[in-house]
Amino acid sequence: MTAARYSIGVDFGGTNLRIAAYSPSSGFLETIQIPARVQAGRDAVVGDMCSGIRKLVDLHSSKFELRGIAIGSPGPLELPEGRLRNPPNLPGFDGLELRSAVQEGLGLPVVVENDANLAALAECVVGKGKKLGVNSLLMLTLGTGVGSGIVLNGKIWDGMNGMAGEIGHNTIYADGVLCLCGNHGCLEVVASATAVRRRAAEMIAEGSSLGLAALEKKNPNFTPREISELAFAGDRDARKIFHEVGRALGIGMAAAVNAFNLPLYVVGGGLINSWDLFAPALFDELRHRSYVYRLTDPERSVEAGGSPSKTYVMPAELGPEAGLLGACLLPFTMSGDSAESGKTI
Repeated sequence: MTAARYSIGVDFGGTNLRIAAYSPSSGFLETIQIPARVQAGRDAVVGDMCSGIRKLVDLHSSKFELRGIAIGSPGPLELPEGRLRNPPNLPGFDGLELRSAVQEGLGLPVVVENDANLAALAECVVGKGKKLGVNSLLMLTLGTGVGSGIVLNGKIWDGMNGMAGEIGHNTIYADGVLCLCGNHGCLEVVASATAVRRRAAEMIAEGSSLGLAALEKKNPNFTPREISELAFAGDRDARKIFHEVGRALGIGMAAAVNAFNLPLYVVGGGLINSWDLFAPALFDELRHRSYVYRLTDPERSVEAGGSPSKTYVMPAELGPEAGLLGACLLPFTMSGDSAESGKTI
């Protein structure tokens, strides 16, 4: 009798390193989370990664057959080599060939993929994509930056060398704030959690926002979540910040809808708790700027001139586990095995 299969997925972030063993029939078997010792350098991080993977292999290989190991890393990445290219949140890691470094440390084959792509894969296979019965989607993740991933016909679309889907660095306002990538007015600098906090600080400095100033006095290290709580409570300036986020997202999303004509676009990441604050402006811009969306708007019936095919724009379903889950799913989707499970989260 053939042993059940399992995979190991790694979610490499600027703060934490998470490593999980996963079985399609049982979901997550075990998860290890340790600090990502980025300040200690690339060798320390690769060593920690290999140690965690070895531990899970030793624990589970007696009961399961290892299907594969996949690592999700912040980009930009060159694939399939898994070569990091000036990742803004990983200083000193430029040029690291992550795949070969981990393979040499383990003596096992490894696949490296962009972390946002893996989150998109998970949403497609077991999240919103599964729920809607579609196998193609685009995902935006609103966190420290704006990540994005594209899944076409159930497979990650990497582009020529792994850099497809960098929608967070599309220009929204040509004369806008300088981005770490060198461009001005990227989606990332106007619609990320970092952007929300920066915008609040600007309003406080202008001296025009009593509510935000009171928040800063209470907690000088206030978070985007606290700004959203202020907005939900009715503070005009806090609500304005999220309106601006929604407008920028709508502009960016309209370009994506016009370009890709996919059935589903999902938004996740740390700002997703603020969906109700920014979604109205997002949809206003989307309907204004994308004729493709207007024709395929789920709220527009065929009788009213709409298309029977619909474009859905929705909050993501899987939450912060999406990237790790996507890394665990990748070896199964690459091999053609079934990756579906009712026990994934």
